[in-house]
Amino acid sequence: MKVFKKRLTLFFLLLPFYSAFAQVKLPQLVSDGMVLQRQTELKIWGWASPGEKISIEFRKKKYSGQADKHGNWQVMLPQQNAGGPYSMKIKGKNEIKLENILIGDVWLCSGQSNMEHFFGVHQERFAEEISQASNTEIRQFNIPMTPVLTGPQDDFPVIQWKAATADNILEFSVVAYFFAKNLHEKYGIPIGIIKSTVGGSPIEAWISEEGLMEFPDIMSTVERNKDTAFVFSENRKADVINQQIAEERPKDEGLTGEKHWYDPAYQVKDWGNINIPGYWEDQGVQNLDGIVWFRKEIEVPVHMVGKPAKVKLGRIVDADELYINGKKVGNTSYQYPQRRYDVPADLLKTGKNVFTIRLTNYGGKGGFVTDKPYYLATENDTIDLKGYWDYKIGSVFPKTKRNPGGISMRHQPASFYNGMIAPATNYKVKGFAWYQGESNAGRPYIYEALQKAQIKDWRKKWNNEKLPFLFVQLPNFMDANYLPSESNWAALRQAQLNALSVPNTGMAIAIDLGEWNDIHPGNKKPVGDRLALAAQKLAYGETNVVSSGPIFKSARMEEGKVILTFDHVGSGLIARDGKPLRWFALAGADRDFQWAETKIENTQVVLSSEEVKNPVYVRYAWADNPDQVNFYNLEGLPASPFEAELPAAKQRWYGKKAAVVLTYDDALEVHLDHAIPALEERGFVGTFYLSANYEGSENRIADWRRAAQRGHELGNHTLYHPCDNSDGTRTWITPENDLANYTTAQIVREVHMTNVFLKALDGKSERTFAYTCGDTETSEGSFVEAIKDQFVALRGVHGDVNRIGEMDFTSLNCYVVDNSNADQLVKWAEKAKAENALLVVLFHGVGGGHPLNIDLDKHNAFLDYLKSNEEDFWVTTLLEASKHAKEHKK
Repeated sequence: MKVFKKRLTLFFLLLPFYSAFAQVKLPQLVSDGMVLQRQTELKIWGWASPGEKISIEFRKKKYSGQADKHGNWQVMLPQQNAGGPYSMKIKGKNEIKLENILIGDVWLCSGQSNMEHFFGVHQERFAEEISQASNTEIRQFNIPMTPVLTGPQDDFPVIQWKAATADNILEFSVVAYFFAKNLHEKYGIPIGIIKSTVGGSPIEAWISEEGLMEFPDIMSTVERNKDTAFVFSENRKADVINQQIAEERPKDEGLTGEKHWYDPAYQVKDWGNINIPGYWEDQGVQNLDGIVWFRKEIEVPVHMVGKPAKVKLGRIVDADELYINGKKVGNTSYQYPQRRYDVPADLLKTGKNVFTIRLTNYGGKGGFVTDKPYYLATENDTIDLKGYWDYKIGSVFPKTKRNPGGISMRHQPASFYNGMIAPATNYKVKGFAWYQGESNAGRPYIYEALQKAQIKDWRKKWNNEKLPFLFVQLPNFMDANYLPSESNWAALRQAQLNALSVPNTGMAIAIDLGEWNDIHPGNKKPVGDRLALAAQKLAYGETNVVSSGPIFKSARMEEGKVILTFDHVGSGLIARDGKPLRWFALAGADRDFQWAETKIENTQVVLSSEEVKNPVYVRYAWADNPDQVNFYNLEGLPASPFEAELPAAKQRWYGKKAAVVLTYDDALEVHLDHAIPALEERGFVGTFYLSANYEGSENRIADWRRAAQRGHELGNHTLYHPCDNSDGTRTWITPENDLANYTTAQIVREVHMTNVFLKALDGKSERTFAYTCGDTETSEGSFVEAIKDQFVALRGVHGDVNRIGEMDFTSLNCYVVDNSNADQLVKWAEKAKAENALLVVLFHGVGGGHPLNIDLDKHNAFLDYLKSNEEDFWVTTLLEASKHAKEHKK
C-alpha cells in the first residue's frame, strides 16, 4: 500500500510536466504583434507531443504538420504580400491565437553598444522624435543579453514585439529605428527589427562554433568553455581575488568619519581646488587610482525650487555617485554612459545647495571628460556646474600585479550566437544590419577574416547565401593627431572596407559622425539613414541610388603624381568646406608617410609630395580621429578611409632596379655611434645582428630599443656568438664557445633565448638570423633545419648577389666588407642593379671597434652613392627584403 501511495504521489507531481509537454508551444519570436517577412516561404515552428498533429489557420487558409519523435514541428506557409494586421490560429491538443500580425520586411540589427543605444539615453537630442512616436508599423523584438557557452539554444527568454509608439519608443535602438523609419517611409510597408545587441562584445562572440572552425586558437577557447565546471571554478577563483584586492584597499575616509563628506553639515577643511571638467592627472595630481570627493555650493534661485530638475555630469572616468543636500540622486558604475540624473522636485532649496560627487577611478586618468555638458536644469532655467570645485582624496588604491583572471561571458567566442542569434535562425529576414568593431580595435588585423566568416556563417544558418549584410564602418574617435601615424582604429576600418569584397554587402561610412571624447557618439540618425541608403540599393534594387560616399578604386603614377579613382562618386567629388582635401598621405617603400598636396580633377584625386619621390603607398584619413574630414561626393556622403599600394608596390623591389640591405654584426657600440647616425642622416635603415651576451648589447639596451623604434631591424646573432674552431685556427674562440663542442640542442636554446631578448627590445616576432662566422654545424652536424622555421630568412657569408629565382632563404648570399675590399662596394651594387637582384652587405667595425673594419668615410661614401641613385636602389632591412622576395618568388 505504501509503494502504491508513493507511485500515486509521483504521478500527480509529474502530471503538470507531462501536461505542459503535451501543449503546443511557440517560440518567443512567433507571438502577438510579430512582423513576418513578405515574399518568401515562411516557417512557423514550435514544440508539442511526439507525433502530435498541428494545424495552422492564417488568412482564411489552413496548413498542417506533425511533430516528430522529439516533439519538434514546423509548418510552411506560402509567400505573402505586405499587409495586416492579421490573426493566426495554431492548434494541436490546445489552441493558440496570435493577434496583430503584420507582413513586411524583417531586419536583424545586431552588434555592440552603438547599435544597442536606445532613445532612453538620448532623450534630449531626439526629444521631438520621441514626442511624435506613433508608428504601429515599425516594431522591435528586443532580445536581452543571453550569453551561452554550452551550445546553440532553441528559444529566447520571454520577450514581446513592441510597436514604435509613445509607450515603447524609449526602448528602441536609435540606429535601427531610423533605419526602419527610412525604409517604411520609402516603401510604405511594415518593418520589423530583431534587436540583438550587447555593449562591449567582440565579433567572435556572434559567430557560431561552426563558423569559427578556421580559427584554431578561438576554437580551443570554445571547446574549453563547454566545460561548465571549469568556467565556474575559474570565475570563483577570480571572485576570491577581486574580493581580496577590494579588502586590501584602504577604507574611504569620506564614509568613515563622524559625518560623511556628502553630509551638508560636514565642514570642508584642508580641501584642494580643482577645475571641472578635466582629469586630475592634468592638474597636478599624479599616479592616483582610488576615490576622490568633490564638493561645491550651488546657488539656486527661488524660481527653480519646487520643480523637477535634471543634472548632467558629462562623462566620468570611471564610476560616480552624486549627492545633493546629502541625498543620493544617482550613480553610474563605469565610464562610458553620459551622466543624466533626475532631481526630485522637493530636493533643491532657495540659496545654497551642496553638490557632492564621489568619484572612483580604477586605472589611467581619472576625472571628468571635457567637451561634455555639466549643468543643473529645470524646464526653463539652467545653472552651469563647470568651474572650480573643492576636492579631497578619500582612498588611494595600492598597485597590484595580481590579475584576477576569470572568464567574462560577454567576451567569449560563440556565446552570443548561441543565446541571441541561434534561436532566430528559423525566422525569415530581409537581411542583416551590423554595427560593431570597437571591442576588436586592439586586434584589427584578424577582423577582416572574422567579418567575412560571420557573413558566411549567418547566411548559412538562414539557408540563404545571398542575404544582404549591411554594416557600419567605425566613426572617428579619440584625440586628433595632425601628423601621419599608425592607428588600430584605421586598420579596423580598412578591414571593414575589405569585407565589401563579399557579394551582397553594403557599408555605411561614419568617419564624420564620431566624437573625440565619446565612444558612443550621439549623432546616430545619419548612421541609420546611411544604412537605409545601402539597403535601398542592395536589398531593394534601387540601382540609381547613391548609397555610399567615395570608395577607393585604383591608383596609378603619372608624370610624378599619384592619380586616384573612386567608386560611388555620385554627381561628383567635392571638398565640402571648399578647402584643399585633408588627410591624404604618401609613402615610399619605407612606409614613412608624409602629407600630400591634393587636387580634385573631375572624378579623380591627384596627389603629390616633395618629400616622397617614389610613392608606393597612399592613405586617406588613416588615424583614430581624422578631424573634420572634407572629402565627400555631391550627395553629401563622406569618403571611406583607406590604405592602398600603388602598382609599383607589386613590382619587384617596388619598381627599383635592385634592393640593398646593409647589415652590421656583433652589436658593436660603433654601430650605434657611427653607423646609425650616418644611415638616418640619409633616410636609410639597416639590419643589426645582436649577440645578446656581448657588451654592446648589455650596455646599450635603451639605444637598441630606440633604433628599433626608428625602423632599424634587430636580428638574431645567437647568445654567445659561438664559432667553429675544430681546426684550431680561430685562436680567439674559447672551448666553451667552440661550436664544434656544441650539441644542436645547445645552439637551438641560444637562438631561442636571443629571440626572447630581442622581442623584449622591439616587441616583434618576425625576425632574420645571421650565422656566426658563417658556420652552420655543431658536433652533431648541421643545425639549419632545427632553427630555420623560427626565421623569415637566414644570412650566410657567400659572396654574391641574390637572384630571385635562385634565392636560398636558409643561407642568403652576402659580401663581407672591410677596408681591403671597400672599393668593390659600388661594383657589387651595379651588379645587383644589372641583374635586378638583392645585394646584402656585411659590416663589422665602422670607423673602428673591430678588427674587420671599414673607415667611416668609406662607409659613408657608399651610403652617399646609394642616396644619389635612390631611383635605382631600394635600401631596406633584410626582413622586409626577404618577405618581398618571397612574394615575388611564388
